Amino acid sequence: MDKDALRIERLKGIVANMPESPGCYQYLDAERNIIYVGKAKNLKRRVSSYFLKKQTSNKTRIMVGKIEDIAYVVVPTEEDALLLENNLIKQHKPRYNILLKDDKTYPSICVTNEYLPRVIKTRKIIPRFGTYYGPFSHVYILQGMMELIKKLYHVRSCHTAITADSIEKRKHKPCLDYHIKKCLAPCVAKQSREEYMQAIEEIRQILKGNTKELCRGMLEQMNELSAQMRFEEANEIKKRYLIAKEYIERSEVIPNVSHDIDVFNIVEEEGIAYINFLHVANGAINQAFTIECKKKLDETQEEVLSLGMVELRERFHSTAKEIVLPFAIDTELNDITITIPLRGEKKHLLDLSLANCRQYRFDRLKQQEKLNPEQRSTNLLKELQRALSLEHLPTTIECFDNSNTMGTDAVAGCVVFKMAKPSKQDYRKYIIKTVAGPDDYASMAEVVRRRYSRMVEEGTPLPHLIITDGGKGQMEVVRQVVEDELGLHIPIAGLAKNDRHRTNELLFGFPAQVVQIDIKSPVFQFLTRIQDEVHRYAITFHREKRSKRMVDSELDHIKGIGPVAKEQLIKAFRSVKRMREATLEQLGEVVGEAKARILQEHFNGENHDS
Repeated sequence: MDKDALRIERLKGIVANMPESPGCYQYLDAERNIIYVGKAKNLKRRVSSYFLKKQTSNKTRIMVGKIEDIAYVVVPTEEDALLLENNLIKQHKPRYNILLKDDKTYPSICVTNEYLPRVIKTRKIIPRFGTYYGPFSHVYILQGMMELIKKLYHVRSCHTAITADSIEKRKHKPCLDYHIKKCLAPCVAKQSREEYMQAIEEIRQILKGNTKELCRGMLEQMNELSAQMRFEEANEIKKRYLIAKEYIERSEVIPNVSHDIDVFNIVEEEGIAYINFLHVANGAINQAFTIECKKKLDETQEEVLSLGMVELRERFHSTAKEIVLPFAIDTELNDITITIPLRGEKKHLLDLSLANCRQYRFDRLKQQEKLNPEQRSTNLLKELQRALSLEHLPTTIECFDNSNTMGTDAVAGCVVFKMAKPSKQDYRKYIIKTVAGPDDYASMAEVVRRRYSRMVEEGTPLPHLIITDGGKGQMEVVRQVVEDELGLHIPIAGLAKNDRHRTNELLFGFPAQVVQIDIKSPVFQFLTRIQDEVHRYAITFHREKRSKRMVDSELDHIKGIGPVAKEQLIKAFRSVKRMREATLEQLGEVVGEAKARILQEHFNGENHDS
């Protein structure tokens, strides 16, 4: 495999571990420069499209050929992904964003750099042409803002090139907008440039989201008009007020906050800490980054977070005067407010930072598993050890299950998993000997007693964890045998099913308690895989025993068919039904012509009798 193919396979590995959540992704080149930033409703699906299908665009192929690494940020909604994407593009100016922007580009509002600036909506970004605000993910919000601006400030909409010289030389005439009172005609000096530029400055403040005073003034005006019984005019003001308020709510992560905020959170595990940094400016996230810190000593979370916080603020040149943290730190920071929120919008930001920490940690573990396949098994068992607070890593796990048909052909199976993988040479089948009828508890007690008493006698190493395919009753039966009768100390867990016969709970301890673990987590899925395996093993053994009994009961009564012929017939046809349906030639190929005739005479006589 050549170098480029290895690079693509490595990138596909990163994509395979990405979450199916909204967010922004960034492509980095060999020099760690961000070359492309994109948004996605589903990160995994969107990014995988670059590597799992052949690109038709030459520019896209060139960009994919330069990608050496992929970074991304998880956000709660697609709207947040859009806002974050545009903030990251403005900050990093990736070289491929303008070239490869989706056909569905969102519109922005531009305040032009002309002598008498215009306020226009556009989908093309030309920095030298003016200052851009947006983009707007919902066109109706943009239209509402344009309508608000036009009604509050009658700025010109014409495309005429106007200069101070052209105004002085009276080269212009008032257009229709002036006559219908949509423009104050600064082109003919009916409005001074100072007044016009004051209106433009106020428009810029509105577009930046600084509309507190504007909205307050609208409310006062609306109340005055209502008091004067001028309800139609008051209603018009209300419409504009609601449009401005909606714009603020949709464009800001934290409404009504104008100062910059830094948000930090941390996740720790066995000598490694992951610290996430979010920078909020003008109410919107415009920077996000996660670092990994390898602990050399037994530093506390506070010490690690303090070091990481200083490093990240210096790296990103942050001068924010407020820092949001999950807990208090001893580090003193001059002129900086430390906030530890328990609820509200800042707590939402803290939770978002924590989600990015956990996702980064998950990605790092997945990358390590790629390099070291055995690491995945170890990580899985460590998670299980933590979930159950086990003294030892459960490198050997055994699980039992019973199977019978109304008490007949009762059997049990025991499967063994070592280092999170099935050890089939250690699987064991048991025929229930001492229990009459369908008694699962008594059958389980017999099998567990036989299993572990023999292991003790032979000096075989005992498992680190026993799992029962059942609830509290099965767990108690196993405990009575293992602890009370045999005097062994082996942790016992149970997998319980809901009303739909789906496994949904992990039980542990005595009295048994539900372990709080996500049923979609890798650990729970691993446990259900063990459960499925022991169920399959026990059911297969039960069916084999039942089939053998049914076959044996008939062939044993046919004179002239001995043990060798019977074994050959069972191996070839698997059931008496198939033997009965076989032709004389087919039977003869297995046991010879003479025995084939004996079988046919038996089956024909049987049919005649019936």
